[in-house]
Amino acid sequence: MGLAPKLAQLQSKATQASQFVAKHGSAYYKQLLEQNKHYIQEPPTVEKCNLLSKQLFYTRLASIPGRYETFWKEMDYAKHMWKNRKELKIEDAGIAALFGLECFAWFCAGEIVGRGFTLTGYYV
Repeated sequence: MGLAPKLAQLQSKATQASQFVAKHGSAYYKQLLEQNKHYIQEPPTVEKCNLLSKQLFYTRLASIPGRYETFWKEMDYAKHMWKNRKELKIEDAGIAALFGLECFAWFCAGEIVGRGFTLTGYYV
């Protein structure tokens, strides 16, 4: 399949998507706002948005010491588990193996996404 048919197919899908959004977008927007109105700050102004963004930034900044402490507690726990690995139960080893496998899978997925959803060495 050449590039021209793929481009035409992509253009067709983009046209369909834009038509769908034009037809249903307004109703979806209104429904979304209605369902989440308890999160909306009044008055919805630029100043209020700036205030909220600063509050979020500084709240996250203030949470760093707690996260830092939690990280080191987790590291101490991992060191303790490694020192006492002979007493490790098979369930704990299985959970650790699954966690490692999940990390590897997310890494692979990130690599594929970063390459634009292409598999190296394969032509699809």
